[in-house]
Amino acid sequence: MPPALIYVVVGAGAALENIFPPVPADTFVLLGAFLSGTGRASATFVFLVTWLPNVASAIAVYLLARRHGQRVFTTRVGKRLLKPRQLETIARFYARWGTPAIFFSRFLPGFRAIVPVFAGISRVPPVRVALPMAVASAIWYGTLVVLGGVAGRNWAAILELFARTSAWLVGVAAILMVLVAAWWWRTRHEHD
Repeated sequence: MPPALIYVVVGAGAALENIFPPVPADTFVLLGAFLSGTGRASATFVFLVTWLPNVASAIAVYLLARRHGQRVFTTRVGKRLLKPRQLETIARFYARWGTPAIFFSRFLPGFRAIVPVFAGISRVPPVRVALPMAVASAIWYGTLVVLGGVAGRNWAAILELFARTSAWLVGVAAILMVLVAAWWWRTRHEHD
């Protein structure tokens, strides 16, 4: 595979995660970084074609949600997903914890794609969204590029480390999902 095609595939995969969360950007990053470790691509370009499209697509999703998201929850389907008081609770959460929540969500699979949507719906100011997303994503993807590059030279040890780390992060994300689902269920049945 020529380096240009590697960069296109890695960048597209990284961008797609924010639009279709089941697409794991981490896998694309590690693949590109692994190939950089074998000398078939540049680690710097792998980082840039991961980080820039991923952050850009997250910001685009945030901006779309900021502009149109509240209208979605005025529809019949939207009201079944989240009631107005639930949206108010989310907005209060973002008003208080938005910047750190956005920052830390970039390290958690699943939340990475969902948090910008609700930040947009909650009308969090753009700088309070873009800056923590960009910094956290740079840290995360930079780390993956370094690990993936090392993996190109030492595949078995790094794969084992990533599997343990991913399992832990998926576990954290699963616990948070259960807590969010429990909150949704509990507040869904409260009287308005």
